[in-house]
Amino acid sequence: VQLQASGGGLVQPGDSLRLSCTASGRTFSADYAVGWFRQAPGKEREFVAAIRRSGGTFYNSDVTKGRFTIGRDNAKNTVYLHMNRLNAEDTGVYICAGGLSDTLTSSSDYDSWGQGTQVTVSS
Repeated sequence: VQLQASGGGLVQPGDSLRLSCTASGRTFSADYAVGWFRQAPGKEREFVAAIRRSGGTFYNSDVTKGRFTIGRDNAKNTVYLHMNRLNAEDTGVYICAGGLSDTLTSSSDYDSWGQGTQVTVSS
């Protein structure tokens, strides 16, 4: 499976942004999931959110705090991360990953990784 992330950019605090992750390859299983992680400079990679092809969603509430929503368009094999009320702490490289694990909150739960897309929140 190949994953392509896009949609990052430079935004101001309070702005919104939508990230996209398009998958190609064997993603037909209802249990196949795409997750988003982020990594800020000098910090460890952290789980943000994930969604299965069947629609089940998982969030790291410490990160999303009700501001982020993950969704998918199976016809386009694309997963979206809608991010609202962004602040400086959301700055980092956002990376999408794919896998079939029962659990989805750890990097080791995924076996396919896309490249990252940079999100910078600054006034």
